[in-house]
Amino acid sequence: MTVSPADTAPAVSGPTAPAPVSATPVEKRGVTTVPAAVVARIAEQVASEHPRIGASAGGVLGVGARRDFASRPTAECDLYGAVAVLRLDVGVAFPVDLAATCAGLRARVRERVEELTGLQVGRLDLEISWLNPAGNTRGALR
Repeated sequence: MTVSPADTAPAVSGPTAPAPVSATPVEKRGVTTVPAAVVARIAEQVASEHPRIGASAGGVLGVGARRDFASRPTAECDLYGAVAVLRLDVGVAFPVDLAATCAGLRARVRERVEELTGLQVGRLDLEISWLNPAGNTRGALR
């Protein structure tokens, strides 16, 4: 006896696909809001992933603080509708081209925050609170 594929196919009773559910119009859907604190944490994380960028860690009122490349820099965020205004306080390994490092950091933070939150970054201020020299010695004065 020969069996054809048509003989082995399971019998289907009723509709093969579920009936489509009526979609709610876009204008009647809810809105997702991202708090300013969350946007600030995202900016901190993105900045910490940038090469040669660090943060101050430990200490009270600046006393006992140490330079730490394993910690996230601090960020503040204000939201104005769909526009975020960010301020980052970072430390930078030195010597390095500060202008290029800051431009790269700004571009990366702006890109990732906009991508992850859907907000536009209107302004991004950087404060370099410390530089970490590559060597511990001062070098010869000329």
